[in-house]
Amino acid sequence: MRNAVWLALALAGSVAPRAVAEEPGGGGGLLTVEGGLVIWTLVVFGLLLYILKRSAWPVLLQAVREREQRLERQLAEAAQAREEAARLLEQQKQALERARADAQEIVTKAKAVAEKERATLLAKAREEYELLLARAKKDIEEEKAKAILALRREAVDLSIAAASRLVEQNLDSEANRRLALEYLASLEQRP
Repeated sequence: MRNAVWLALALAGSVAPRAVAEEPGGGGGLLTVEGGLVIWTLVVFGLLLYILKRSAWPVLLQAVREREQRLERQLAEAAQAREEAARLLEQQKQALERARADAQEIVTKAKAVAEKERATLLAKAREEYELLLARAKKDIEEEKAKAILALRREAVDLSIAAASRLVEQNLDSEANRRLALEYLASLEQRP
């Protein structure tokens, strides 16, 4: 290809100085048209065009086609990459929504478990309170019964002592106690 270009330039260079040197009378200007020069210029142009068409033009067209194909391929790849990015973005959005839904579900379950645990603890505390209250009432009743019994014995002992002084005889203390307990029981039954 380089050889063809150099050959065309050499031909053009050899024809142009002869045409300028052959000017008759040294006259003429830039606007003067000489037929021989025009013919040689057209021949050299045609020859140069033919040489370029045979050697350089296919290479240039091939380079342009390759560039066009490369650009089309790059555009297709860019469109595919954009579609892939959009698909991945959509997947990420869906994954994020699923994660949010899962997190909300976990929070809801945790709240339900916490509420259930709270209710269980309250019921257990209430039950322990009721048991403790019942035990305290039972203990109080037992202590009250013991105190009443002790008070009765004391009252019986005091009554026997008082009756012994009054009667001034020493009665059988067991019989007196029994009599006093019966009397006290009869007092409890009165309204």
